[in-house]
Formats: sequence, structure tokens, C-alpha cells
Amino acid sequence: MMKGFFITGTDTEIGKTCITAGLTVALQQLGQRVAPIKSLAAGQFQDEQGRWVNEDVQQLHAAQTLGLSLDEVGPVQFRTPCAPHIAARFDGRSIDREALLAAIRKTAAKADLALVEGVGGFRVPLTDDWDTADLAVDLQLPVILVVGLRLGCINHALLTAEAIRSRGLQLAAWVANTADPAFAHVADNLAALQAGLAVPCLGQVPRLAAPVEPAAVAAHLSSQPRLLLKLLSEDS
Repeated sequence: MMKGFFITGTDTEIGKTCITAGLTVALQQLGQRVAPIKSLAAGQFQDEQGRWVNEDVQQLHAAQTLGLSLDEVGPVQFRTPCAPHIAARFDGRSIDREALLAAIRKTAAKADLALVEGVGGFRVPLTDDWDTADLAVDLQLPVILVVGLRLGCINHALLTAEAIRSRGLQLAAWVANTADPAFAHVADNLAALQAGLAVPCLGQVPRLAAPVEPAAVAAHLSSQPRLLLKLLSEDS
């Protein structure tokens, strides 16, 4: 069985990739061999070598120390920056469920644990009858929820947690990531989130200057990754 976590978020653009990269570094600092995997990525640009690359895949690739290739970190990448099932249509491609699962498992097998990042929020369509929640169920990994701290985050977080648990998945932990630096009443919101989610918070990450380095994110998670190792031990 795969060991690791499925990383999801309360919405798109709330920092899942930054948090996944930070967790990769933090866990590596504890001696773990970590494979960060961006399950699907939509939106590519040409780098200086003329290669089509995705920014999220690049960020996760830079965080890992296993020598994984960009294709191993990002097994399915599309050119157009939009929902993956729409991007696949624009690219004249399809999303193959079994092929994607096999690619994720193959990369995960090279590590002690995998951090598999979803796309968008918890339920994003991939095909007519398969979405990212189904992907999480297929992988049977405990889930880490990235909560973007901004107006509405309590509702979004509690609904997402309910959806995760309704699929029979374990919500293992959550991370508070500052999506809106002007967000008011942060302490009160964090207290409500902790009470409602009722699982450990791995850290609160402030708004960091771009480009965000994984080590800078890891510094705000450094006191908590041992909780992840404990959760993995309990799960095995």
C-alpha cells in the first residue's frame, strides 16, 4: 500500500502547492524520502530551453531530493490554465483513470511516503464519472486540508471536511495558509476552524514574499511534521 497523504484545499489558488512543497522539505529534514506529486496540472509555459512546463510541478520538483523527473512529479499536464477536464478537451486528450493511478503509484514507490496534491478544491471533475474526490478514494490516503485564510474560510473548510469524511477518508490534519493578508479576526477564525475540524493544525503560514521558497514554508511547519510521522505510524 502507498504511504503518504492526499493534499486538498478549500478552493483553488489557496496555496496547496506551496504547502505541499513546504511539507516535503520539512519531512525530508526528519530523514524521510518524500515524493511530492502533482496529480494533474493545467497551465504550462515555455522555459528558457523551450520546454513546456507547469509552475506547480516545477515548485514541487525543486523541493524534492529523490532525483525525480518533472514527468514523475507531474504525470498529467495540460497547456491551458483551466479545469482539467476542460483543459484536456482543448489539448485533444483524455484523462485515463488507470494510467494516472499507475503513474502516481510508480512514483510513490520510489519514496518512503508520497504527498499527492489534488487540483482545485476537493471535488473537481476529471471525467464524466470521476472527480478528484474519487481520486483520493482510489489512493486511500489520509487527507491534509489546506485552508486559505480569507472571508468564508470556515464554511468552506467545514463543508470540505464533511465531504472528505463522507467518502470514508480520514481527515488527518489541516494547515492554515494566509490567502488574504488583510483578513480580519484571524485568531477567532482559527479557533472556530480548530473546533470544527477537530484534527491537528500543522501550522499557520503567513503571506510570504514571492518567489516562495519551500524552506520558508517549512519553517512555519517545522514544529509539527512529527505529527505526520505519528499519524502514518498509526495508519500502518
